[in-house]
Amino acid sequence: MLDLIAKSPAEGLLPITKGDFTLTEENLGFVTSVMPFAGQRAEASEALVAAHGVAFPDPCQVTEADGVACQWTGNGQAFLMGPAPDAALSKSAALTDQSDAWCCVLLEGEGVEDVLARLVPVDLRSQAFAQGCCARTLLQHMTVAIRRSEKGLHIMAFRSMAATLVHEIADAMAGVAARDAAG
Repeated sequence: MLDLIAKSPAEGLLPITKGDFTLTEENLGFVTSVMPFAGQRAEASEALVAAHGVAFPDPCQVTEADGVACQWTGNGQAFLMGPAPDAALSKSAALTDQSDAWCCVLLEGEGVEDVLARLVPVDLRSQAFAQGCCARTLLQHMTVAIRRSEKGLHIMAFRSMAATLVHEIADAMAGVAARDAAG
């Protein structure tokens, strides 16, 4: 009989440090897709606030409170990250467990925007992409969701792309670190 062992998406791949940059894996807890039913966005947002302290986010925004985040992920959809969703939320929104479908990494260090500028077609400089902002975009050929927090840039990709995600970001980290070292 086989013994199955649970592993995180980037197990054995991280952490990585290149120059002043660090890439680590994040455990998001539960990840639940929240899609309000037609005409019930306000009700879904009220249920989120009552149960988890966060509202349903506007496009390209993240709402956060006490270790809970609700991140916009597309038209009429957000990911609730952290706790399991309160049952009352299912009255106004379709809920889908996404917990095992995603890999999330955190890129930290002064100038992380320079690292991702080599990989994504989005302006991630802090004046254009402040804390609480998020975007769905491409990182090379992969669809990703990126958000900024006080820690750095959080990048989510499909679990099946974890090794490629880490490889691409690590290469960009090394390139920027070498440029910075050359002065």
